Amino acid sequence: MPVLLFLIDTSASMNQRSHLGTSYLDIAKGAVETFLKLRSRDPASRGDRYMLVSFEEAPAGIKAGWKESHATFMTELRNLQAVGLTSIGQSLRTAFDLLNLNRLVSGIDNYGQGRNPFFLEPAIIVAITDGSKLTSSSGVQDELHLPLTTPLPGSELTKEPFRWDQRLFSLVLRIPGHTSPDPEPIGGVPLDPSPITPMCEVTGGRSYSVFSQRMLNQCLESLVQKIQSGVVINFEKTGPDPPPTEGKGKMKYGPQSWHSCHKMIYVRPNPKTGVPVGHWPIPESFWPDQNSPTLPPRAAHPQVKFSCVDSEPMVVDKVPFDKYELEPSPLTQYILERKSPHSCWQVFVCNSAKYGELGQPFGYLKASTALNCVNLFVMPYNYPVVLPLLDDLITVHKFKPPAKWRQSFENYLKTVPPYYITAKIEADRVCASVGKKAALEGGIKLRCRSSALSLAHRKDFTQLLHSIMGDGPALPMEANTKEFAGFQLAALNKALKPQGLRNPYDIPRSHLLDQLSRMRRNLLHASICILKGQDQDQLHSVPIAQMGNYQDFLKHCPSPLREADPDQPKRLHTFGNPFKLDKKAMMVDEADEFVTGTQGKGKRPGESSSPAGGGAPKRRRCMSPLLRLGRAYTPPKTPPRTPDNDDTELGNHINNHLESNRNSDKEPSPAPESELIQQSDLLQLDEVENQENRVQENGQSSDSEFSLGSEGEEEAPCRYPSPCQLKKIRNQESQELNSELRVLITKEIRKPGRRYEKIFYLLKQIQGSLETRLIFLQSIIKEAAR
Repeated sequence: MPVLLFLIDTSASMNQRSHLGTSYLDIAKGAVETFLKLRSRDPASRGDRYMLVSFEEAPAGIKAGWKESHATFMTELRNLQAVGLTSIGQSLRTAFDLLNLNRLVSGIDNYGQGRNPFFLEPAIIVAITDGSKLTSSSGVQDELHLPLTTPLPGSELTKEPFRWDQRLFSLVLRIPGHTSPDPEPIGGVPLDPSPITPMCEVTGGRSYSVFSQRMLNQCLESLVQKIQSGVVINFEKTGPDPPPTEGKGKMKYGPQSWHSCHKMIYVRPNPKTGVPVGHWPIPESFWPDQNSPTLPPRAAHPQVKFSCVDSEPMVVDKVPFDKYELEPSPLTQYILERKSPHSCWQVFVCNSAKYGELGQPFGYLKASTALNCVNLFVMPYNYPVVLPLLDDLITVHKFKPPAKWRQSFENYLKTVPPYYITAKIEADRVCASVGKKAALEGGIKLRCRSSALSLAHRKDFTQLLHSIMGDGPALPMEANTKEFAGFQLAALNKALKPQGLRNPYDIPRSHLLDQLSRMRRNLLHASICILKGQDQDQLHSVPIAQMGNYQDFLKHCPSPLREADPDQPKRLHTFGNPFKLDKKAMMVDEADEFVTGTQGKGKRPGESSSPAGGGAPKRRRCMSPLLRLGRAYTPPKTPPRTPDNDDTELGNHINNHLESNRNSDKEPSPAPESELIQQSDLLQLDEVENQENRVQENGQSSDSEFSLGSEGEEEAPCRYPSPCQLKKIRNQESQELNSELRVLITKEIRKPGRRYEKIFYLLKQIQGSLETRLIFLQSIIKEAAR
C-alpha cells in the first residue's frame, strides 16, 4: 500500500501569478488534483494513502496524516493559503517523521537482524515549490539543512531522516509572469538548480524544473509511473573491471558511470496474497556483538559491492532464494551489453563477516535469459559453501547426514552472522511445534475421593437443607465420578491456587469474603457442577479453540425425542443455527402449495366463466391426483363431540364409510348444489370454472381428471390404445393415490385435537377393489390405535 505525501509550499512567494492568470498556489492545488486523476486509472491505486503537509510549523503543518480520510485531504488542500516562510528543511523533516511514525512499532526496519527488502512501506513525497530562497525565522539560508533532533523514538538507529523505501520528487514552478516569445524546448524536463535537488537525488528521486502547463502535465504523468514498490540500494564496484568481450574494443580505464549506481530494486507483491514474500535478508554492515548494549546506526541505503569476476549461478532444488529486478541504470545497461546470461557477478556487504573486510557473498547479479533486465538474486549468506552442502544432504544423504557432513555444516555456521542462525532456530522451533499438542496450563486437579456421592447429594441432607433454608439445590439426576478422571479445572485467575479447604486458617484475611462466597455457591448451586471455583459469568469464558467444538457437546446431550410427524424433514445440528433444515430431505406438500400459493387470486363468485371473457391467465395444473377437480376437502357440519364417545364415534364413522363405499360402487349419486357451493369456500373457484370450460369445449374431460361429484365418483371415458394398457395405468394411478392418501391420513391422525372430518373425507378417496380398501382401512385403524 504506497503512501503518497504532498508537501505544498505555502510561503508568501507562492502568491505570485503566472501568465495564465493563476497564482503558483492555485497551480500547485490543480497539480495535486490532476495527479490523483491520473493515478486513479491504475487499479492498484485503491490501496493508496494520501497525506498533506504544508510549510507551517508542526503540528499545524500536518493537514492530513494517517487517520484523516480522503475527503479531509481534499478539504484541507482547497483551504491552503500562502502566508508563511520558505522553511522547507523543517517541513521535510516533519514529512519524514510522519512517515516513520509507525515503523519502530511495526518492526519493519528490523534493526540488527539484516535488511529485508520484502519488509517495506513504499512512500513517495511530492514537493511543489517555487524555488525561492530558503527563509526561516533566523534569516535567509543558501543551503538546505534538515534538523538533526527529532522526538521520534528509534530515529537514532538510522543516520538519515529517510528510509530506503522513501523517495523525494520535487516540482519547482518556473512559469513566467508573461508569455515568452521563445519557443518551448522540446525533450525531457531538466533538473532544477534549487537546493532541494540534492536532497531528491540522495533519496533516489529527482527534481523537475517546470516552465509551462504542458511541461507540468508531462511531469505529473512521469511521477505516476514512478510509483513502484521497491527499495533503493547503492551498488558499487569492487576489484578490477571485467575483460572486454568480443567486439567491444579496448578496455576503458578510469571511473565509469556504471561503477557506482544509486538505484532501486523492484519488490513485486505476491499475485495470490498481494503482499511481498521473501526468505533472505541483505546482511548488516557490522558483525553483531551480543554483549553490546546498543546497535550502531545504519545508513538508510545499504552499500552493496559487486565483483566483476564471472561466476556460475547456483540454485539448489528445495532451497529458496529471492529475486529482485533492478531499475534501469548504466549498470544494467553495461551488464546487458555483455550478453552473458549464463554468468553472474557476486555481491557483498562490507564488514558483514566476522573476519575480512569484504565479507562473504550473499547473492549475485545476473542478466535475464531474454537479456531484457538484470536481476539481483539474494541467497543464504556465503551461499557457495552452504548450497553444495544442502545439495549433498538432499540428493546423497537423503536427509540423514553423517558425522562428517555435520562437522562441515557446523564450520559453516561459525562464519554466518548470528541473526541468520536466530531465524533458523525460530523456523526449527515453529516446524517442531507443528502437530504437537500444546502444554496444558496449570489448573485445579479434580480428585475423586470415593465412588460414593458427596454429602450434598444425600437425600436426607437435601431435606434438612430445604427445611432450614426453604429452598434446596436442584441436584443432577446422574453423577458419574469416573467421567472426569484426571480432569483439571482451568482457573481464569492465574493467581488462584488449588485449595484443599481443610484448614480455614490457611486462607488469607483478604480472601475470606471471596472464599466464603465460593463455598456458598458450591453448597447451594449443585445443579451446574459439584464444585466450582468460578462465578456464573466465568463459566461462559471458553477458549476460542473450543468454541466450535459442537460435536463433543452433542455427545453428552440426552438423545432427543422422536419427531411427532416423521414426514417432516430432519433438522441438522448446525452450530449457530439449530433451526436449519436439511434441503436434501425437504418435501413439498402439493396440497399446501396449491391452497396457499393461489389464495386471493381467484375469480369472484359472480364473475362469468365463459371463454369469451378471455383475459385471465390459465393456472398451472397441479400434478397430484388428490388435487384434481372434485378432490377438495369439504368439512361436513357435525354436532360437537364429547370425550366419552370419541372412540365409539370413530368406529361408527369407519363402518358407515365402508357401507357408503359399497353403495358408491353400485350407483354413483350426483352432488347436491349446496355441497358444491360449500366446496367452493376452500377450492379455488377459477380452477373449477376453467375445468368446466375445458369439458364444454372438448365434450369430455382430460384423461387424468375426474368428473365433479359427491362422495362417490366415476371416471370419464378415456381414449387409450388398448384396454390392457388402460387397466395398467389405472392401477398405477390408484397405487399412487393411495400412497398419498396414507401420508395425508397419517398426518391428520397424529395432529392434536378431535376433528375427524378431514380424515373421513380422505378415506372416501381410497381407490382399488374392496379387498384393497379393507387392507388400507385396517392399517389406518392400527395407526389410530397406536
